[in-house]
Amino acid sequence: MGSSVNSKPKVIKGPAGYVLEDVPHFSDYIPELPTHSNPLQDNPAYSVVKQYFVHVDDSVPQKIIAHKDSPRGVHFRRAGPRQRVYYDADEVQAAIVTCGGLCPGLNTVIRELVCGLYNMYGVKKVMGINGGYKGFYAHNTIALTPKSVNDIHKRGGTVLGSSRGGHDTTKIVDSIQDRGINQVYIIGGDGTQRGASRIFEEVRRRGLKVAVVGIPKTIDNDIPVIDKSFGFDTAVEEAQRAINAAHVEAESIENGIGVVKLMGRYSGFIAMYATLASRDVDCCLIPESPFYLDGPGGLLEFVERRLKENGHMVIVVAEGAGQELVSESMQSMAKQDASGNKLLQDVGLWMSQQIKDHFAKMKTMTINLKYIDPTYMIRAVPSNASDNVYCTLLAQSAVHGAMAGYTGFTCGLVNGRQTYIPFYRITEGQNKVVITDRMWARLLSSTNQPSFIIRKSDVAEEHKEEPPSELPK
Repeated sequence: MGSSVNSKPKVIKGPAGYVLEDVPHFSDYIPELPTHSNPLQDNPAYSVVKQYFVHVDDSVPQKIIAHKDSPRGVHFRRAGPRQRVYYDADEVQAAIVTCGGLCPGLNTVIRELVCGLYNMYGVKKVMGINGGYKGFYAHNTIALTPKSVNDIHKRGGTVLGSSRGGHDTTKIVDSIQDRGINQVYIIGGDGTQRGASRIFEEVRRRGLKVAVVGIPKTIDNDIPVIDKSFGFDTAVEEAQRAINAAHVEAESIENGIGVVKLMGRYSGFIAMYATLASRDVDCCLIPESPFYLDGPGGLLEFVERRLKENGHMVIVVAEGAGQELVSESMQSMAKQDASGNKLLQDVGLWMSQQIKDHFAKMKTMTINLKYIDPTYMIRAVPSNASDNVYCTLLAQSAVHGAMAGYTGFTCGLVNGRQTYIPFYRITEGQNKVVITDRMWARLLSSTNQPSFIIRKSDVAEEHKEEPPSELPK
């Protein structure tokens, strides 16, 4: 969605050539707009910078590893301040909205958007939309100033409130017009960014000089293209507390088992990184890697073996893992929330009960299992230092882009550089753990767990002789 309205990728011809997946600009659909000198050139804070402004042709490659004969690949426009801006500070009326579930760092992004607009560009009129997309046509707004947002980054959640659903494009753009809003900063996940893309399409159709800017938010780190999403570092750090508690509980009693459920609806990044960081985890289960309970090579057999070896164990499971195993008796699997996300069953609780039932039937080993679900504790905490810095860079990049006349884009880190990415690249799919990649191999090596991909009965079929694959020329 959105690829039809964003400008087509621009092919930059060079010795190897590359494709610049550009983002829309006011000049694409509003002719002869006046421009102004960027006030940053007179900002004493920027006087130390050798080159104030990002060159118009600067781009960032999506992939930095390439073979010597391969083309240069896809690039994105580099984020940062431009020499000319398309707004005078006094004409700007900016609006900020947060949508979807909570995530560490939301308040930091809000704070830095307000302070960036005010301190870098002299923008004084910034409003917050209360309660997600619904707030646009419910007329719930609050004035935001550097003073009013000064300490909000020290708190979890979002001071603007949030909600799922409630997206009515026509009503939202009507409200934007009625209030004289000409910059909209939308913080949310893939569903929210799809909504932002539709808002941009309608704004462009009406020929309005309104910058629509997305800032991608997902605690699960499942947004494609970007290196990582804000709040992810904090989530992994906070998950360590739950894993440590599970390990202490399991280690302190005979045949102790600690089961920890972490966030990860479709992608197991939090579970994988928390497991690698902890080194106390015996088994990590994620949506991308199917597993089974019974029979040779199954999870229950592995639990038995690990308890006999170590006397205790810790299992980490992502919330989206093993849903197909619990779906048979759960009728609500087909239901969705207001954002269109599938409602998941509590796989951690289900798995804990399956393990208890298994050992109760065995009658040869008594276990002590503790189940910990820190989901809402993790997403409600304030962001850590690393995420605070990242949120600051994201917010400032968004402000620079909007002031320079770019619109219909989301900002994000690509290969360590801030970039402007077309909406359609952010909403085209989901970033998932690649279980044939080195990172997953590192995890398997760390936990010594089976891969669970195949049953032992299938091993003979799997290991049939195959001709060696042809090496790349």
